[in-house]
Amino acid sequence: MIINWFPGHMTKSLREMEEKIKLVDAVVYVLDSRAPFSCINPELNRISEGKTIIFVLNKSDLVESRDLNGWITRLEGERRFAVRLNSTASNASKTLADMLRKVCADKIEKKRARGINAVIRAMVVGVPNSGKSTLINNLCGKSKAKTGNKAGVTRGQQWVRITPQLEVLDTPGTLYPRLDDKTAALNLAFIGSIRDEVLDMRELALELIGRLSGSGALEKRYGIPETGDAAAMLEKIAAARGFLLKGGETDTDRAALAVIDDFRKGRMGKLILEKA
Repeated sequence: MIINWFPGHMTKSLREMEEKIKLVDAVVYVLDSRAPFSCINPELNRISEGKTIIFVLNKSDLVESRDLNGWITRLEGERRFAVRLNSTASNASKTLADMLRKVCADKIEKKRARGINAVIRAMVVGVPNSGKSTLINNLCGKSKAKTGNKAGVTRGQQWVRITPQLEVLDTPGTLYPRLDDKTAALNLAFIGSIRDEVLDMRELALELIGRLSGSGALEKRYGIPETGDAAAMLEKIAAARGFLLKGGETDTDRAALAVIDDFRKGRMGKLILEKA
C-alpha cells in the first residue's frame, strides 16, 4: 500500500514555523503514544534544532505503562524531556505547565532577579491528529483552538495566552514532505494522521489486521480466532459483527471501517505499534 499525502498548506506551515521558532523558549512536540517514532517528523526536528524540547506522549491511556516508560527513556537527553499525557484528562494542563516552568527555570529566575515576571513562550508541534489543539484547550480551560478527530483540522498558526506568564503557539499538523518509510506511513494512517479520503480503507484495515494478528486484540474484540490471512479474518469480523449485504454476503468494506475505528478509539485494548 503506497501512501503519500502532503497538502500544500503544510509547506507554508513549515516555513512559518521556521520563522517563529526564534520567538519561543521551548518546543512542545506532541506524539501519539501508539507510534512515537513515526510521529517524529525530520523536518520538525530540523526546525527545532537548538531548542529545548518537551516530548508529549499523548493518548497515553491507549498504551501500557511499561511501553511508555521505554519511550520516555529513549526520548530524554540533553535539553530533551518527555512526559506522558492524555490531553483530554483534567490533569494534563498542570503536568505540561509544570514541565514548561521547570525547563525554563533559568529564564524565570533571571527575570525575577530583575523584578520582572517572565513570560514563557512555547511552540506546539506534531503530526496531524496527535492532539495538539485538544492539549492547548485543556491548558486554557476553554476551546480556543479548533479541534477534530481527523487529520488537517488546524490550518493556521495561532498564539494562545494560557496565563499572563505562559503563551503557546498552536501550529497545523505537519507530515514529512515524502513518506518513503512504508511502515511509518502505515502507522500514521492507522492513527488517523493521514486523511482517510486519500486512503483505501479496506486495504488499510487488512494491513492493520496483519499487524495485530497474534496479539489477541482481534480475538478479544470480535471473538474470532487469529488464524488465516488478513482477508479471511476480515470476513470473520464482518460475520461476527453482523455486517451483511443483501443475499447474506459479508460487508467487508463496513467491517474494515469498524476495525480502523475500533483501533483508533482504543476499543481493542491498550496497543502500541512501535516498541522503544
